[in-house]
Amino acid sequence: MLISTLAFTFLNASIKFLKEFTPFQLVFFRSIGSLFFTIPFLIRNKISMVGNKQKLLIIRGVVGVASMLFFFMSMQYLPLGSVVSLRYLAPIFAALFACAILKEHIKSIQWVFFLMAFMGVLIMKGFNSQIDIIGFVYILISAIFSGLVYVLIRKIGTHDHPVVVVHYYMTIATLVCGVLSIANWRAPQGLEWILLSVLGLFGYIGQVYMTKALQGTQTSIVAPLKYLEVVFTMIVGIVWFDDLYNFWSLLRTCLIIMGLVLNMKSKTN
Repeated sequence: MLISTLAFTFLNASIKFLKEFTPFQLVFFRSIGSLFFTIPFLIRNKISMVGNKQKLLIIRGVVGVASMLFFFMSMQYLPLGSVVSLRYLAPIFAALFACAILKEHIKSIQWVFFLMAFMGVLIMKGFNSQIDIIGFVYILISAIFSGLVYVLIRKIGTHDHPVVVVHYYMTIATLVCGVLSIANWRAPQGLEWILLSVLGLFGYIGQVYMTKALQGTQTSIVAPLKYLEVVFTMIVGIVWFDDLYNFWSLLRTCLIIMGLVLNMKSKTN
């Protein structure tokens, strides 16, 4: 999951450089780029692209596309750090879906630690004047869909290879967003081609390793690790974009990390 989180951090940074493109076109390039990795891998290893849990694979793909679209749409209204922070409501929704769908047991103390992490996100919302209500709604919807994705992958389990799961997702995203991007298509130029190309690479690495982690470990344990992307994004923001973080930003991050660490510790005890 840590490898996945790092890959998604660099993906987010690349998206920030490509804000002139529509979310549909960004999703299209991010998805079709990943297909250049999934198709050769499946052919080389003689793994069927059809999969075993076709219905769940399709649902996972559709839900994933919705989550990614709303995530990219929210970037048009919110700063990168704010978008990533708010998206980490997803593990809380994942835990709720896991209880309802997978019948996973969550200790009472774990909910306290989830609430601690959630309070960190609320602090960011309450003390950041840059938070736009439209962007906030978009990222909230993205987080809900993302939480459902975690559980759907756990539901698929080891019945399908992780790359098959990612391949379904990327194929659906390419088809849907390829069509939706036609009306407002913008031709890439120069460096934009390189950045659009690496979207697929980072997306592929992130999706494959996230899928492996979720297939092999209980959702309530693995999902909170995604909170670390907030820290990685802050570091990238400082180094690459000269971002500055005030007291409330640091307090938010501390609450999220504390909630993460304490949740993991309580689960293993």
